[in-house]
Amino acid sequence: QVQVVESGGGLVQTGDSLRLSCAASGRPFGQNAMGWFRQAPGKERTFVGASRWLRGRTPLADAVRDRFTISREGAGNTVYLQMDSFKPEDTATYFCAVRQSTDLRGIDLFDVNSYDYWGQGTQVTVSS
Repeated sequence: QVQVVESGGGLVQTGDSLRLSCAASGRPFGQNAMGWFRQAPGKERTFVGASRWLRGRTPLADAVRDRFTISREGAGNTVYLQMDSFKPEDTATYFCAVRQSTDLRGIDLFDVNSYDYWGQGTQVTVSS
């Protein structure tokens, strides 16, 4: 069985930094895309960034491109989201997602429907 678990969320202040971790288990995922999304209460779940595969590109949303960084560890089953220079609008529940198929032809990784396995989320609250 596949399991996806996020960790590392917490309460931070504007301008602070934090690193989220996502561990996927149940099968090797080094060749699979893993993504980060976030959702504030009453709002849609939106794309933050993704890792296409272990050694692949890491696209980021415009809102975070100059502040957040995605990385993938050795075997590829763990993905990190390094978040710097927090803004209040970064407050949200952050979700990790894993794509079951390794095929990315014609796939939009910004789309929540491009992923098959989801974690339960970790809360990040930014205070001023």
